[in-house]
Amino acid sequence: MDSDDPWSVTDRDLHDRLRSLRDADATAAVATVVDVEGSAYRRPGAKLLAPDDDDALGAITAGCLEGPVAELAADARQTAASAVETFDLMDDDEWGLGLGCNGIIDVLVEPLDDSYDPLLAALADREPATVLTVVESDDETVPVGARTVVTADGPRTGDDRPGLPADVLNELRDASADARESGSSGAVTVERAAGDLRVFVDGVEPAPDLLLFGAQNDVHAVARFGAEAGFRVTVASARGARASEDAFPHAHRVVGTHPSDVDEVVEAPERTYAVLMSHNLIDDQLVLETLLRETEVPYVGLMGPRERFEEIRDAVAEEGTTFTPGELDRVSTPVGLDLGDGSPTGIALSVVAEALAVANDAAGGRLREQSGPIHPRTDPTP
Repeated sequence: MDSDDPWSVTDRDLHDRLRSLRDADATAAVATVVDVEGSAYRRPGAKLLAPDDDDALGAITAGCLEGPVAELAADARQTAASAVETFDLMDDDEWGLGLGCNGIIDVLVEPLDDSYDPLLAALADREPATVLTVVESDDETVPVGARTVVTADGPRTGDDRPGLPADVLNELRDASADARESGSSGAVTVERAAGDLRVFVDGVEPAPDLLLFGAQNDVHAVARFGAEAGFRVTVASARGARASEDAFPHAHRVVGTHPSDVDEVVEAPERTYAVLMSHNLIDDQLVLETLLRETEVPYVGLMGPRERFEEIRDAVAEEGTTFTPGELDRVSTPVGLDLGDGSPTGIALSVVAEALAVANDAAGGRLREQSGPIHPRTDPTP
């Protein structure tokens, strides 16, 4: 885990912990926000992991539901049963004033069992998945907690709880595919003769990759912020002597590579966000050309002023080729958001903030200048 604070962990940390608990066959409960009416600190899909013999990991609120959720988690661990609890944070008689959330939150609390294994296997293969979980049921043969995980290879279930009926899977085919592609989450009601079901459609994506090409001192802060923001960080260096894990402790992987072979380092191109910061013009040019022409990496940030990129573009033109408009759209230079801070820490924060915004398909502007809700509202439909 990159953070010593179990409340502020990333989705990557939480998935890693889920995997380690399943490998150890440990007893734990998982709480997931499955529906929100109005405002809430976290949106549908947010999770909290509550092991039997350790502190809770993650957050589903800013802390106001910590006690009630802990009690529900203890029940789930003891009974191995799933349940959905509704918390009306607008009820002053129940919760009092000043919570900061003005909404109604539905939370699924369930045991950690082998129904999670197909999801964890997909994430280990760097593939997204959709987790379909029944959260309300009028069909006595399909209990709350029934689950099917859908990957690109089709539906998967575990042995510890039933899966969803075939007619429901067919009804949710499009919603499941959309959630897997977008990473969105929301609840859907499926009307059927055997009894209506409300299903939580949870699109789960593997952690995005942050590829840093370079081995100078400024890489350290970018690697640290990137890891803390939830990226899986790879540091790639053309200087073999600096390509050691000890040199970059915040990176998940450190590799030595020739600039023209950097495409071999990319494992999930559609989820890889690269930053070139070698401070060597020729190396950066070779890496830029390789990433743009040999991979589908959607974002390549280039450290340095605009004039530096112009030098690279002129050098490429002298070799008889040019960057296409589509390739240029993937280049960000100067890299980063405008935070007005030229310190190494400020630059690193700026770089990671832009990569995170691109990964989340966000503009990266000030929230005060936005109209409407802070987080997009998702309502998947079958």
